[in-house]
Amino acid sequence: MTRAPIAVVGPTASGKSSVALAAAAGRVDVELISVDSMQVYRGMDIGTAKPTRAERDRVRHHLLDLVDPTDEFSVTEFQRAYRAAFADIAERGHRAILVGGTGLYHRAVIDDLDVPGEWPDLRRRLSDEADTVGPERLHERLARIDPVAAERMEATNTRRIVRALEVCEGSGRPFSSFGPGLDAYPPSTVTQIGLRWGRAVLTERIEQRVHQMMDAGLLDEARVLADAGLSKTAAQALGYKELLAHLAGETSLDAAVAEIVLRTRRFAVRQLRWFGRDPRVRWVDIQHDAIAEALPVVREALDA
Repeated sequence: MTRAPIAVVGPTASGKSSVALAAAAGRVDVELISVDSMQVYRGMDIGTAKPTRAERDRVRHHLLDLVDPTDEFSVTEFQRAYRAAFADIAERGHRAILVGGTGLYHRAVIDDLDVPGEWPDLRRRLSDEADTVGPERLHERLARIDPVAAERMEATNTRRIVRALEVCEGSGRPFSSFGPGLDAYPPSTVTQIGLRWGRAVLTERIEQRVHQMMDAGLLDEARVLADAGLSKTAAQALGYKELLAHLAGETSLDAAVAEIVLRTRRFAVRQLRWFGRDPRVRWVDIQHDAIAEALPVVREALDA
């Protein structure tokens, strides 16, 4: 019988990967699935805190190094890759631990979201139109073709209105037909365990990790990637974007590192808000040691 996965979630630098690895260590029936939008890229290792070769040899990992950094990669493609990986694990009678902090990818797989496609040219045209006539006019159009979706958003929210119209026109389906969306939290068989540190301690951990990444060769890694070129998606990865600006002569190295720390701190706040809205997450408030304090909770879930 296929057993539902466990998910270890939380902000960057909270120790998710270490806890998941410790939970799987010594258990041949447990495998890890990375739920990270940037660990799918080959060669983006240091800046994404990708598991080392030794860690991968110790515990089987999935959904790492799926595509080249020159490739675009979408949440829909991630869903397909996840389903294949989960089926592979289940076929062996093993258990999966999901680990990662990319909120949309996480919700897409645990709730099997019906994710609409993307039509960039159409989106650009609608955005230009919104700039010209105002979002209210586009909201009126949305109300005529998809009143349910229009009711769910403010008439001044340009981004949401444009996205809804893009999907309606691009797919030929009402935007609202793609499910209840991210504001709904249906019952789930996935046990979610969240790691949460005090804000000041997490800030310090983030700064330490950024400097450790720099010491490990993140600048050289970014230089190699810059020479090969990055897709629009890959180029947004924390750490690389700032270092690419430095390599292009747009900023000093010290300023780039400071910007990495700042953006990572802001990202961690957004992650906490994202996962904090999900009432299904069981939070573990970490005081000193993520493994010592959260590992018993994860092991209990595995053995349940």
